[in-house]
Amino acid sequence: MKVKTQSKKVNKAWLNDHVNDTYVKLAKREGYRARAAYKLKEIDEQFGLIKPGQLVVDLGSTPGAWSQYIRRKMSPKTALSGGAAVGELDGKIIALDLLEMAPIEGVIFLQGDFREDTLLQQLKEEMQGQLADVVVSDMAPNLTGIDATDSARVEHLIELAIDFCQNHMKPQGALVAKVFHGSGYSQLVNLFKTNFKIVKAVKPAASRSGSSETFLVGLGQK
Repeated sequence: MKVKTQSKKVNKAWLNDHVNDTYVKLAKREGYRARAAYKLKEIDEQFGLIKPGQLVVDLGSTPGAWSQYIRRKMSPKTALSGGAAVGELDGKIIALDLLEMAPIEGVIFLQGDFREDTLLQQLKEEMQGQLADVVVSDMAPNLTGIDATDSARVEHLIELAIDFCQNHMKPQGALVAKVFHGSGYSQLVNLFKTNFKIVKAVKPAASRSGSSETFLVGLGQK
């Protein structure tokens, strides 16, 4: 009973913090599906990554807040409805995730496992021979709490994202990927440095202070 009571207290405290979170309130007010939109917004404003006319691929897109933000950036002169710009889309957005994502006007969504060749083939077909300008990845594996196992899983997803960029992104393109501080963090930074000319680590203000997540930004492929 003692453990259950403590768990309830922790859950209640988390829920209280979540409800009163500045970015949660802001997301609700501005129509974003999750506070995560502001993480990408801060990174984009710092590096000027997303522009109208681009092809952007959103890996690990559900619930869709990053795709919503990208959609807004690609329709700067249109009205907003339900958190996403509506009307003419200047560019192309392809999103994918294991989980289902509610539709966003103009965003092509593919549901499936990014590690599967079938889904990668679908993604290539939707790109229609174009190369991506920007690839964003909020992908995260199911964490076990075992550091070595979790590090290996995160590294595998990053390797897949980088491999995708090497084959389907413009040489001057950019990759934004979520990683976690842990035993394998330095290896991930080195992996980025091996593949990109400029590498920056960013901990957005919207990222919870107690979270080990950070974001690596790779600019210009080597």
